[in-house]
Amino acid sequence: MQPRPWPRIPEATVRAARAAAGTGEYPLAMRVRDELGELFSDAEFTEAFGTRGKPGWSPGRLALVTVLQMAENLTDRGAAHRVRFGMDWKYALGMELDDPGFDASILSEFRTRLVAHGLEERALDLLLKVLQDKGLVAAGGKQRTDSTHVVAAVRDLNRLELAGESVRAALEALAAAAPEWLAGAIDVPAWGKRYAARVDSWRLPTSEAKRRDLALAYGTDGYTLLGAVYSPDAPGWLRELPAVEVLRVVLLQNYTRTVARNGREVITRREADTDGLPPGRWRLSSPYDTDARWGGKRDTFWNGYKVHVSETCERPSTQPADATVPRPNLITNVATTDASVPDVAMTEPIHQALDRRSLLPGEHYLDSGYPSAELIVSSATDFGVTLITPLLADHSPQARAGTGFDRAAFTIDFDREQATCPQGQTSSTWNPATQRGTDTIVITFATATCGPCPVREQCTTSRTRRRQITVHPRAVHEAQRAARADQETKDWQAKYALRAGVEGTIRQGIAVTDLRHARYRGLAKTHLEHVFSAVALNLIRLDAWWNGHPLDRTRTSHLTRLELALAA
Repeated sequence: MQPRPWPRIPEATVRAARAAAGTGEYPLAMRVRDELGELFSDAEFTEAFGTRGKPGWSPGRLALVTVLQMAENLTDRGAAHRVRFGMDWKYALGMELDDPGFDASILSEFRTRLVAHGLEERALDLLLKVLQDKGLVAAGGKQRTDSTHVVAAVRDLNRLELAGESVRAALEALAAAAPEWLAGAIDVPAWGKRYAARVDSWRLPTSEAKRRDLALAYGTDGYTLLGAVYSPDAPGWLRELPAVEVLRVVLLQNYTRTVARNGREVITRREADTDGLPPGRWRLSSPYDTDARWGGKRDTFWNGYKVHVSETCERPSTQPADATVPRPNLITNVATTDASVPDVAMTEPIHQALDRRSLLPGEHYLDSGYPSAELIVSSATDFGVTLITPLLADHSPQARAGTGFDRAAFTIDFDREQATCPQGQTSSTWNPATQRGTDTIVITFATATCGPCPVREQCTTSRTRRRQITVHPRAVHEAQRAARADQETKDWQAKYALRAGVEGTIRQGIAVTDLRHARYRGLAKTHLEHVFSAVALNLIRLDAWWNGHPLDRTRTSHLTRLELALAA
């Protein structure tokens, strides 16, 4: 690929597109070209393309096509159709009216190249850099973040279906890669009858005994197939097939294999109570998307991913005095994880991504799933970010009961390394410790002190007849107490109301780009989808701002004309 500037818009295309638009507002694609020009230059994508071979389509213009595809929620075929027949898209891409465009498969190849070379976030980086130069986004100020679930582009399978479909997927891969070897290794006609159709395409037995027999049959077949693949006379490269590796992991996670006294091998299903099951973050849920995981949030359970969206959220009162239309809130970062990753694990990575773009906020508004006492301190010291977020309440038995002495009832003296209980008694031991990777201090009161205490039942029910409390180190402990006290004030609650607007952004993403459904398989490509969706939403908001439309800044903010039309 030889990087070249985008072509100038042909005069015939300009006349036709502007005549079609009339005196009304230009379509999004035309407005983007007029306002931002060559937004994605070819030079930014050269590392993903070779320097030899047949010339291909401009990667910079393919990036814009992908963004417009997300803005209109089109398939690859639909996007290629718009390039061929849409005058507004031809205007944005600088194409002649009779230019036939490209085959839809080019878009898939383009995404694959971006993922293979780690360029998933390049389009958002380029847009934000342009917006920084125009003064529309900057470091400091206020930002807010929230997450939502993303359903993977695969069927949901229970453990029985997963085992059977993994065997079938491995058989299909081996049949395509080494058909002659497969015919000599197993009884193909007998196995073909069992695995001819997708396991989830027919009704499973209702009898528990028959389902158990079917599960054991799947396990036996799977181990038989693996035994043939790993036999000394089998080609070694068969073991490197992804479907074979998936089958090996699925069998390991769902079955046990032991040798009985008579020397026979016994295969049984794993049971959670007796054999143990791998944690959700490691457990495969589909042979066709090995990155997808089962996750849950409140009353929602899904198989797939989770996306975290961060956006600016300046109040109208902080906008420039000469701004007749409030500036749009713009997405500054998207992060994608599998569904098992908790929100709190993403707070620091989000700050790292914003720091890389020089867009760290001064105040970051988050719900209670993102913070911890340690993160409040580290965000301020490492990134200069103040977290505006409610901390989870104390969940000790005393705090839940509401009648006992919870941890807040004790006075902690870090200088003397002792604690004083509500009855005026001091602790006997002060032991720094590490619990689940977190620095803590375990404070214990003596049995001789707690045993005769008249209010011991309100303080502890421990069999040792003494109270023990665990606190964070001094800086974290004091930050936690201050945050919990602050969040009880009306001023803080009124300030925190600003966070709710991010749910309107999530809603817009769902309505416009179908944010909650993955288009592609795998974490990297799903993240690529979310990045281009974020760029599309930003351009839609900028289009509304360029056209002078005031934006609704309530909980369901940024309901654009396109979104309202789609919702209708």
